[in-house]
Amino acid sequence: MRVLVTGANGFVGRALVPLLAERGHWVRAAIRNSGTAVPAAAETVGVGDIGPDTDWARALDGIDAVVHLAARVHVMRDTAADPLAAFRAVNTEGTRRLAESAASAGVRRFVYLSSVKALVDESQPRPLDDATPANPHSPYGVSKLEAERALAGIAARTGLEVATIRPPLVYGPGVGGNFRSLLKLVASGLPLPFGALDNRRSLVFVGNLADAAALCLTHPQAPDGTFLIHDGQPLSTAELVRAIGTALGTPARLLPVPAGLMALGAGLVGKRAVYDRIAGSLTVDDRPLRERLGWRPPHAPASGLRATAEWFKASRG
Repeated sequence: MRVLVTGANGFVGRALVPLLAERGHWVRAAIRNSGTAVPAAAETVGVGDIGPDTDWARALDGIDAVVHLAARVHVMRDTAADPLAAFRAVNTEGTRRLAESAASAGVRRFVYLSSVKALVDESQPRPLDDATPANPHSPYGVSKLEAERALAGIAARTGLEVATIRPPLVYGPGVGGNFRSLLKLVASGLPLPFGALDNRRSLVFVGNLADAAALCLTHPQAPDGTFLIHDGQPLSTAELVRAIGTALGTPARLLPVPAGLMALGAGLVGKRAVYDRIAGSLTVDDRPLRERLGWRPPHAPASGLRATAEWFKASRG
Protein backbone atom coordinates (compact mmCIF):
# COMPACT_ATOMS: atom_id res chain seq x y z
CA MET A 1 0.00 0.00 0.00
CA ARG A 2 1.21 3.53 -0.80
CA VAL A 3 0.66 5.62 2.35
CA LEU A 4 0.90 9.36 2.95
CA VAL A 5 1.76 10.22 6.57
CA THR A 6 1.34 13.81 7.75
CA GLY A 7 3.34 14.85 10.79
CA ALA A 8 5.87 12.14 9.93
CA ASN A 9 8.68 14.02 11.68
CA GLY A 10 6.67 14.38 14.88
CA PHE A 11 6.53 12.29 18.04
CA VAL A 12 4.09 9.65 16.72
CA GLY A 13 5.29 9.87 13.13
CA ARG A 14 8.84 8.88 14.05
CA ALA A 15 7.44 5.63 15.47
CA LEU A 16 4.90 5.00 12.70
CA VAL A 17 6.91 5.54 9.51
CA PRO A 18 9.55 2.84 10.17
CA LEU A 19 6.82 0.43 11.29
CA LEU A 20 4.87 0.93 8.05
CA ALA A 21 8.01 0.40 5.98
CA GLU A 22 8.81 -2.74 7.97
CA ARG A 23 5.36 -4.09 7.10
CA GLY A 24 5.90 -3.57 3.40
CA HIS A 25 4.15 -0.25 2.82
CA TRP A 26 5.64 2.49 0.67
CA VAL A 27 5.58 5.73 2.68
CA ARG A 28 5.52 9.37 1.66
CA ALA A 29 6.03 11.91 4.44
CA ALA A 30 4.17 15.21 4.17
CA ILE A 31 6.16 17.84 6.04
CA ARG A 32 6.00 21.61 6.36
CA ASN A 33 9.45 22.31 4.93
CA SER A 34 11.26 20.06 2.46
CA GLY A 35 14.50 20.35 4.45
CA THR A 36 13.03 18.88 7.65
CA ALA A 37 14.51 15.57 8.77
CA VAL A 38 12.18 12.56 8.60
CA PRO A 39 12.61 8.83 9.20
CA ALA A 40 14.83 7.36 6.47
CA ALA A 41 12.14 4.94 5.33
CA ALA A 42 10.03 7.68 3.75
CA GLU A 43 9.99 9.80 0.63
CA THR A 44 9.31 13.42 1.56
CA VAL A 45 7.14 16.15 0.13
CA GLY A 46 6.81 19.69 1.46
CA VAL A 47 3.25 20.99 1.84
CA GLY A 48 3.78 24.18 3.85
CA ASP A 49 1.40 25.11 6.64
CA ILE A 50 -1.64 22.88 7.09
CA GLY A 51 -4.91 24.74 6.87
CA PRO A 52 -8.02 25.32 4.77
CA ASP A 53 -6.00 26.27 1.68
CA THR A 54 -3.21 23.68 1.66
CA ASP A 55 -2.48 22.25 -1.78
CA TRP A 56 -2.30 18.46 -1.36
CA ALA A 57 -2.19 17.49 -5.04
CA ARG A 58 1.49 16.53 -5.24
CA ALA A 59 1.48 14.80 -1.86
CA LEU A 60 -1.57 12.67 -2.74
CA ASP A 61 -0.46 11.66 -6.23
CA GLY A 62 -0.56 7.86 -6.43
CA ILE A 63 -1.50 7.42 -2.75
CA ASP A 64 -3.80 4.62 -1.53
CA ALA A 65 -4.23 5.68 2.11
CA VAL A 66 -3.51 8.58 4.48
CA VAL A 67 -2.55 8.62 8.13
CA HIS A 68 -3.17 12.14 9.38
CA LEU A 69 -1.05 12.86 12.47
CA ALA A 70 -0.21 16.53 11.98
CA ALA A 71 -2.06 18.93 14.26
CA ARG A 72 -1.87 22.09 16.26
CA VAL A 73 -1.28 20.45 19.62
CA HIS A 74 -2.67 21.29 23.02
CA VAL A 75 -0.59 23.95 24.80
CA MET A 76 -0.84 25.15 28.39
CA ARG A 77 -0.14 28.83 27.72
CA ASP A 78 -1.57 29.67 24.31
CA THR A 79 -0.42 33.05 22.98
CA ALA A 80 -2.82 33.14 20.02
CA ALA A 81 -5.21 36.09 20.04
CA ASP A 82 -8.08 33.68 19.30
CA PRO A 83 -7.00 30.16 20.35
CA LEU A 84 -10.17 28.46 19.08
CA ALA A 85 -9.77 30.00 15.63
CA ALA A 86 -6.11 28.98 15.55
CA PHE A 87 -6.92 25.38 16.47
CA ARG A 88 -9.82 25.22 14.02
CA ALA A 89 -7.71 26.49 11.13
CA VAL A 90 -5.26 23.58 11.45
CA ASN A 91 -7.13 20.78 13.18
CA THR A 92 -10.63 21.20 11.75
CA GLU A 93 -10.34 23.00 8.43
CA GLY A 94 -6.91 21.58 7.66
CA THR A 95 -8.22 18.05 8.22
CA ARG A 96 -11.33 18.78 6.17
CA ARG A 97 -9.21 20.08 3.29
CA LEU A 98 -6.93 17.03 3.34
CA ALA A 99 -9.83 14.55 3.45
CA GLU A 100 -11.70 16.30 0.63
CA SER A 101 -8.51 16.33 -1.44
CA ALA A 102 -7.84 12.68 -0.62
CA ALA A 103 -11.33 11.61 -1.69
CA SER A 104 -10.98 13.57 -4.96
CA ALA A 105 -7.59 11.93 -5.60
CA GLY A 106 -9.04 8.42 -5.25
CA VAL A 107 -7.55 7.63 -1.85
CA ARG A 108 -9.39 4.68 -0.30
CA ARG A 109 -8.67 4.92 3.43
CA PHE A 110 -8.03 7.75 5.89
CA VAL A 111 -6.76 7.10 9.43
CA TYR A 112 -7.15 10.10 11.71
CA LEU A 113 -5.28 10.59 14.97
CA SER A 114 -7.71 12.47 17.19
CA SER A 115 -7.52 12.67 20.98
CA VAL A 116 -9.39 11.65 24.10
CA LYS A 117 -9.83 15.41 24.55
CA ALA A 118 -12.40 15.29 21.73
CA LEU A 119 -14.58 13.64 24.38
CA VAL A 120 -13.66 15.42 27.61
CA ASP A 121 -11.01 17.77 28.93
CA GLU A 122 -11.21 17.09 32.64
CA SER A 123 -10.97 14.13 34.99
CA GLN A 124 -13.79 11.60 34.95
CA PRO A 125 -14.79 9.09 37.66
CA ARG A 126 -15.81 6.38 35.16
CA PRO A 127 -13.98 4.97 32.11
CA LEU A 128 -14.69 6.68 28.81
CA ASP A 129 -16.30 4.43 26.21
CA ASP A 130 -18.43 4.50 23.07
CA ALA A 131 -21.44 5.70 25.06
CA THR A 132 -19.65 8.70 26.62
CA PRO A 133 -21.17 11.90 25.21
CA ALA A 134 -18.60 14.19 23.61
CA ASN A 135 -18.38 17.41 25.62
CA PRO A 136 -14.98 19.07 25.13
CA HIS A 137 -14.42 22.60 26.44
CA SER A 138 -10.86 23.42 25.42
CA PRO A 139 -10.18 24.91 21.98
CA TYR A 140 -8.01 21.91 21.19
CA GLY A 141 -10.69 19.38 22.13
CA VAL A 142 -13.40 21.28 20.29
CA SER A 143 -11.30 21.47 17.12
CA LYS A 144 -10.58 17.73 17.25
CA LEU A 145 -14.25 16.82 17.69
CA GLU A 146 -15.22 19.13 14.84
CA ALA A 147 -12.61 17.44 12.65
CA GLU A 148 -14.06 14.01 13.49
CA ARG A 149 -17.53 15.21 12.51
CA ALA A 150 -16.24 16.76 9.29
CA LEU A 151 -14.59 13.44 8.39
CA ALA A 152 -17.83 11.55 9.05
CA GLY A 153 -19.64 13.84 6.64
CA ILE A 154 -17.00 13.45 3.95
CA ALA A 155 -17.02 9.67 4.38
CA ALA A 156 -20.80 9.53 4.01
CA ARG A 157 -20.72 11.71 0.89
CA THR A 158 -17.68 10.29 -0.92
CA GLY A 159 -17.16 6.74 0.33
CA LEU A 160 -13.76 7.58 1.85
CA GLU A 161 -13.06 4.92 4.49
CA VAL A 162 -12.32 6.79 7.74
CA ALA A 163 -10.98 5.28 10.96
CA THR A 164 -10.35 7.49 14.00
CA ILE A 165 -8.13 6.81 17.02
CA ARG A 166 -8.55 8.72 20.29
CA PRO A 167 -5.46 8.20 22.48
CA PRO A 168 -5.08 9.39 26.07
CA LEU A 169 -1.64 10.51 27.29
CA VAL A 170 1.01 9.16 24.90
CA TYR A 171 4.55 8.46 26.13
CA GLY A 172 7.72 7.09 24.58
CA PRO A 173 11.08 8.22 23.19
CA GLY A 174 10.84 11.87 22.20
CA VAL A 175 7.95 12.67 24.54
CA GLY A 176 7.58 16.25 25.70
CA GLY A 177 5.17 18.21 27.85
CA ASN A 178 4.05 17.00 31.26
CA PHE A 179 5.45 13.50 30.85
CA ARG A 180 8.96 14.78 30.17
CA SER A 181 8.60 17.08 33.19
CA LEU A 182 7.68 14.04 35.30
CA LEU A 183 10.76 12.19 34.01
CA LYS A 184 12.91 15.14 35.11
CA LEU A 185 11.29 15.20 38.56
CA VAL A 186 11.82 11.51 39.19
CA ALA A 187 15.39 11.62 37.84
CA SER A 188 16.18 14.48 40.23
CA GLY A 189 15.71 12.19 43.23
CA LEU A 190 13.65 14.82 45.01
CA PRO A 191 10.87 13.59 47.29
CA LEU A 192 7.49 13.89 45.56
CA PRO A 193 4.17 14.28 47.42
CA PHE A 194 2.19 11.73 45.39
CA GLY A 195 2.38 8.68 47.65
CA ALA A 196 -1.23 8.89 48.86
CA LEU A 197 -2.84 9.46 45.44
CA ASP A 198 -5.16 6.63 44.42
CA ASN A 199 -6.34 7.95 41.08
CA ARG A 200 -6.37 5.97 37.81
CA ARG A 201 -4.91 7.10 34.47
CA SER A 202 -4.86 5.35 31.10
CA LEU A 203 -1.72 5.80 29.01
CA VAL A 204 -0.49 4.48 25.68
CA PHE A 205 3.08 3.83 24.55
CA VAL A 206 3.85 5.47 21.22
CA GLY A 207 4.85 2.11 19.74
CA ASN A 208 1.43 0.68 20.64
CA LEU A 209 -0.32 3.68 19.14
CA ALA A 210 1.70 3.32 15.92
CA ASP A 211 0.79 -0.37 15.78
CA ALA A 212 -2.92 0.41 16.09
CA ALA A 213 -2.70 3.07 13.37
CA ALA A 214 -0.99 0.60 11.05
CA LEU A 215 -3.72 -1.96 11.76
CA CYS A 216 -6.44 0.59 10.96
CA LEU A 217 -4.88 1.06 7.52
CA THR A 218 -5.61 -2.49 6.46
CA HIS A 219 -8.28 -4.06 8.67
CA PRO A 220 -11.63 -4.48 6.88
CA GLN A 221 -13.57 -3.57 10.04
CA ALA A 222 -11.69 -0.33 10.74
CA PRO A 223 -13.76 2.05 8.54
CA ASP A 224 -16.40 4.06 10.41
CA GLY A 225 -14.73 3.14 13.70
CA THR A 226 -13.74 5.61 16.42
CA PHE A 227 -11.35 3.76 18.71
CA LEU A 228 -10.14 4.56 22.19
CA ILE A 229 -6.78 2.98 23.02
CA HIS A 230 -4.52 2.35 26.00
CA ASP A 231 -1.75 0.01 27.11
CA GLY A 232 -3.91 -2.06 29.43
CA GLN A 233 -4.07 -1.67 33.18
CA PRO A 234 -4.46 1.97 34.28
CA LEU A 235 -1.95 3.36 36.77
CA SER A 236 -2.23 5.76 39.67
CA THR A 237 0.15 8.71 39.67
CA ALA A 238 2.07 7.03 42.49
CA GLU A 239 2.34 3.76 40.52
CA LEU A 240 3.46 5.63 37.41
CA VAL A 241 6.15 7.50 39.34
CA ARG A 242 7.41 4.24 40.86
CA ALA A 243 7.47 2.60 37.42
CA ILE A 244 9.38 5.55 35.95
CA GLY A 245 11.85 5.36 38.83
CA THR A 246 12.43 1.66 38.15
CA ALA A 247 12.96 2.34 34.44
CA LEU A 248 15.39 5.17 35.19
CA GLY A 249 17.25 3.22 37.85
CA THR A 250 16.42 6.01 40.30
CA PRO A 251 14.02 4.72 42.97
CA ALA A 252 11.17 7.15 43.42
CA ARG A 253 10.88 8.93 46.75
CA LEU A 254 7.18 9.33 47.45
CA LEU A 255 5.69 11.13 50.44
CA PRO A 256 2.11 10.18 51.47
CA VAL A 257 0.72 13.72 51.52
CA PRO A 258 -3.11 13.62 51.80
CA ALA A 259 -4.87 14.60 48.57
CA GLY A 260 -6.95 17.28 50.31
CA LEU A 261 -3.85 18.96 51.66
CA MET A 262 -2.21 18.85 48.23
CA ALA A 263 -5.31 20.40 46.67
CA LEU A 264 -5.37 23.17 49.28
CA GLY A 265 -1.70 23.96 48.79
CA ALA A 266 -2.03 23.95 45.02
CA GLY A 267 -4.97 26.33 45.22
CA LEU A 268 -3.08 28.74 47.47
CA VAL A 269 -0.24 29.07 44.96
CA GLY A 270 -2.50 29.23 41.90
CA LYS A 271 -1.71 25.72 40.68
CA ARG A 272 -5.07 24.00 41.19
CA ALA A 273 -5.32 23.10 37.50
CA VAL A 274 -1.91 21.43 37.67
CA TYR A 275 -2.99 19.47 40.74
CA ASP A 276 -6.19 18.34 39.02
CA ARG A 277 -4.17 16.94 36.10
CA ILE A 278 -1.83 15.09 38.45
CA ALA A 279 -4.43 13.81 40.91
CA GLY A 280 -7.47 13.30 38.68
CA SER A 281 -8.62 10.07 37.05
CA LEU A 282 -9.08 9.55 33.32
CA THR A 283 -9.40 6.00 32.02
CA VAL A 284 -10.65 4.58 28.74
CA ASP A 285 -12.37 1.39 27.61
CA ASP A 286 -10.78 0.17 24.37
CA ARG A 287 -12.83 -3.01 23.90
CA PRO A 288 -14.02 -2.02 20.38
CA LEU A 289 -10.41 -1.80 19.20
CA ARG A 290 -9.58 -5.16 20.78
CA GLU A 291 -12.80 -6.98 19.86
CA ARG A 292 -13.65 -5.46 16.47
CA LEU A 293 -10.08 -5.34 15.14
CA GLY A 294 -8.48 -7.99 17.35
CA TRP A 295 -5.79 -5.51 18.46
CA ARG A 296 -3.42 -6.31 21.29
CA PRO A 297 -0.65 -3.95 22.43
CA PRO A 298 2.69 -5.40 21.25
CA HIS A 299 4.63 -3.50 23.92
CA ALA A 300 4.11 -3.96 27.65
CA PRO A 301 4.11 -0.79 29.79
CA ALA A 302 7.37 -1.82 31.47
CA SER A 303 9.19 -2.13 28.15
CA GLY A 304 7.67 1.12 26.91
CA LEU A 305 8.84 2.93 30.03
CA ARG A 306 12.31 1.39 29.69
CA ALA A 307 12.57 2.66 26.12
CA THR A 308 11.39 6.08 27.25
CA ALA A 309 13.88 6.15 30.12
CA GLU A 310 16.77 5.10 27.87
CA TRP A 311 15.96 7.87 25.43
CA PHE A 312 15.60 10.40 28.25
CA LYS A 313 18.96 9.51 29.78
CA ALA A 314 20.67 9.62 26.38
CA SER A 315 19.08 12.99 25.56
CA ARG A 316 20.61 14.48 28.71
CA GLY A 317 24.12 13.43 27.62
